[in-house]
Amino acid sequence: MLRFLSTCFFLLATHLVSAQDMGDSLRIATDSSQFKVIEKLDVEASFPGGEKEWRKFLQQNLRSYVPIKKGAPAGIYTVWVQFIVNKHGNVTDVKPITTNGYGMEQEVVRIIKNSSRWDPASQNGRIVKSLRAQPVTFVVEADGFEIISKTPYVFYAGVDNPIKVKARKVKPADLGVAISQGMIIPIGNGNYIVRVNKTGKVVVQLFNKRNRQIGAARFEVKQKEQASGSPVIIKG
Repeated sequence: MLRFLSTCFFLLATHLVSAQDMGDSLRIATDSSQFKVIEKLDVEASFPGGEKEWRKFLQQNLRSYVPIKKGAPAGIYTVWVQFIVNKHGNVTDVKPITTNGYGMEQEVVRIIKNSSRWDPASQNGRIVKSLRAQPVTFVVEADGFEIISKTPYVFYAGVDNPIKVKARKVKPADLGVAISQGMIIPIGNGNYIVRVNKTGKVVVQLFNKRNRQIGAARFEVKQKEQASGSPVIIKG
């Protein structure tokens, strides 16, 4: 298998997510018998120096190369990690909510555990513990091939998704393209139509004329109405 030099950077949400914004789907890692979510806080828990310093801390300490070292295919991977800031400002119960793998969840958990003491939340004049969540999106890009889609590394279920595939030193006529589920239809000159019926994740693999894999990219399959704006880019 030929291997190409990959690069990786990460994206951060513009702010932490509080308990009242998380929704039930992001509370699955919390044992309600041990922690009561405070829905309405007068003051949210905050990192010393505020949101700006929290972003700076993550930017300077997250090891964006981790997915590459673990062999992640090119793609966009969003990690969610939730944690509790207790009454003393200590960060506890740091737990990943997602399961992207390739060391990404472990890396975000590691850096959150290493953060300094926070300013705790308060409600009705009392200091209380609170639940927070941090999304981090790793973007793994491969040097050696390119798959161009309308939305980077995203397909939409139940519709035709046109893509353009380019590979270094491989002519379009000599390029083989396969997908882990669904259908991929060649229409000439490196152009293809991808059809996937179910949401989830798929992997697109590229092969040369000797049937050797030259690259792979992971795409998220969404419903069409799930399309949203782009997050703020912070390069690692």
